[in-house]
Amino acid sequence: MSAGALALLAAVLFALGSVLQQRGALAAPPATSSGFLRSILGNLTWLAGAASQGLGWAAQGVALDRGGLYEVQLIISLQVVIALPLGVVLTAQRVTRKEWLGAGAVVIGLGAFVVLADPASGRSSAPAEIWLLAAAIAAGLAAALVWVGLRASPAERAALLAAAAGVLFGFQAAVTKVFVGVVGDGLGAILSSWSTYGLIVSAVLGFYLMQTSLQAGVLAATVSASNASTTVTSLALGRFVFLETPSRTVGGKIASVAAIALALSGLLAIARGAGRGPEQARY
Repeated sequence: MSAGALALLAAVLFALGSVLQQRGALAAPPATSSGFLRSILGNLTWLAGAASQGLGWAAQGVALDRGGLYEVQLIISLQVVIALPLGVVLTAQRVTRKEWLGAGAVVIGLGAFVVLADPASGRSSAPAEIWLLAAAIAAGLAAALVWVGLRASPAERAALLAAAAGVLFGFQAAVTKVFVGVVGDGLGAILSSWSTYGLIVSAVLGFYLMQTSLQAGVLAATVSASNASTTVTSLALGRFVFLETPSRTVGGKIASVAAIALALSGLLAIARGAGRGPEQARY
């Protein structure tokens, strides 16, 4: 399968996993309580979601091995569009017209960007100091979002924690691109590679923040906030870590910027839509 097809498969698996995990998280005690992890790990629906997320990560890893961070992560961002109808069916989400229009903008914008940008493949690795700087910026940004989120209203807290998780997921995707190149060298190479531990730390922290955010009950806002920050983080890391340069023509650059702006505006429309979670939707 091509990198694009694998990225689309990953998007479907991530979307399904998010919806199932939300359903399981809604039945659990607050994420800050001691019984949270025990509850979700004993919930078959949540575990099914975790399995779907794991398969999605595997598909993402192979896609990143075959394609650039730009292309793969932008296609995976379609998961928010896929999650909307799944959320309606599985967790009784109410999706508004504004959110559907936002989903359409995401599809059109990302599709146009992939076609127009045509980014150069760049490099497969980067100097250690570049990675240290990238890790420090990602960690600092995620920490700032969490700090502000913990002092915000419940709805804003969910979006900000999801955005923090998205920053970590974007960093995780970049590290995965390095990690998949090490896997073929055996267990010794895996255990001695910094990418293994960078992957574990970013995945665990991003996981916890995302589960906390999903408990707010509004799937569209949570997933879109996470997707928006993941997309921006991936674009930045693709450009400055892997040197994946978009189309070099002036017209191509302008059109590419317009396309990604349309996609991000769609994600923002979904995040700010009036859709309601399952408990709010009850009559």
